[in-house]
Amino acid sequence: MTPSTPRPQLHLGVFYPGVGAQLIWAAPDALPHTEADTFVRTARTLERGLFDAFFLGEGLRVRENRGRIFDLDAAGRPDAITQLSALAAVTDRIGLVATQNTTYHHPADLARRLASLDLLSAGRAGWNVVTTDNAWTGANFRHGGWLAHERRYERAARFIDVAEELWASWGEPDHTVARDDDLVRLSAAATVPRSPQGRPVLFQAGDSDGGRELAARSAEVVFSAHTEYGKALAYADDLRARLARYGRAPDAVRILPGAGVVLGATAEEAEEKARWVREEQVNGARAIAYLEQYWGTDLSGYDPEGPLPDIEPSAGELDASRGTVAVEHRTGKHTLIRSWRALAAEQNLSIRQLVLQVSPVHPSFVGTPDTVADTWARYVRTRAVDGFNIVPHTLPSAVDDIVDLLVPALQERGVYRTAYRGSTLRDHLDLPPLPGTGRP
Repeated sequence: MTPSTPRPQLHLGVFYPGVGAQLIWAAPDALPHTEADTFVRTARTLERGLFDAFFLGEGLRVRENRGRIFDLDAAGRPDAITQLSALAAVTDRIGLVATQNTTYHHPADLARRLASLDLLSAGRAGWNVVTTDNAWTGANFRHGGWLAHERRYERAARFIDVAEELWASWGEPDHTVARDDDLVRLSAAATVPRSPQGRPVLFQAGDSDGGRELAARSAEVVFSAHTEYGKALAYADDLRARLARYGRAPDAVRILPGAGVVLGATAEEAEEKARWVREEQVNGARAIAYLEQYWGTDLSGYDPEGPLPDIEPSAGELDASRGTVAVEHRTGKHTLIRSWRALAAEQNLSIRQLVLQVSPVHPSFVGTPDTVADTWARYVRTRAVDGFNIVPHTLPSAVDDIVDLLVPALQERGVYRTAYRGSTLRDHLDLPPLPGTGRP
């Protein structure tokens, strides 16, 4: 276990995914999720709350279900880098992190666009490195299911090396970055000056062995999946051991698990709100769509409050190309469906009740501002985490509650800043300066 530090500071971000059940699109106070004003208001609120960063998820193809656009998600959101560049003009301190894919983008082009965001924001950009594997996305790039799972991380590592070399080479005469191997081919020169922080901060998400290795090798911030205290501590210990193998200091990476937050004036109120959130996230239409992935057929004629479908699922396994189910659940669907039938019969569950039990639950901290603040203070003081990347369940209310209620409670406990102490994202995260940036 890593020793406690005297006065560690919690780092906070908000992850706006754009797709998925976490955000309740139809909440009574929901803001339009493809309009600029929504993002401006959210970013300004986070800046008022002294957050490190605002993360945008990114999808390179609009999700589909049964061959049609999946109308339970927001569709038509602009490119993340373009959107964050617009936010740079209406904010002063908040970090701006773009999720961008290394499997399908070209290294020189993406490095240029990320450097542009970093320059335009005066050093507030970050790059959340992802490696999307599904052929459903790849079809937009004529690659199909290009690259096996672990080879995606090999390409990501080489991609990052190229981007870092391009960013560092600005101003060097006749410096061309060249690669010609089976995963990365290019010959390019830097075209954008360096920002005050030198280059975008590197974020990484991925919990496989390949993902952890990439994080230990290259990341400066890790967007992890572990919020339960014991698992968070085990993950931190594992990552820090891997850092040592790459010659990096134990404190070289900030660990920010993704988490929901549900607050109430009392514990009972918070628990009741959390039940409402979960039931809204798995409404009837989403429950039907969830089972359709496994049955492989149209189930829209079934009542989500009625029994499970009485028809047999399609013969094939899950369609991995869609990328909407975890890798470990893409085989063995018939055995899984038999277990669901047994569970539903034993507990007399409807379709929606079953899906509430068996579908993934995004981890949340539920309680009063004081109890959540106490919990988070313990996590950061024992170095189980360095902070959290919050996935809000509603906008704007969930973000407003965190800024107005939870942030003051964290400040009272001495684990959260009372003012920004720098202007760049690297400053906010207390990361060491890069050579040649002119910082003390």
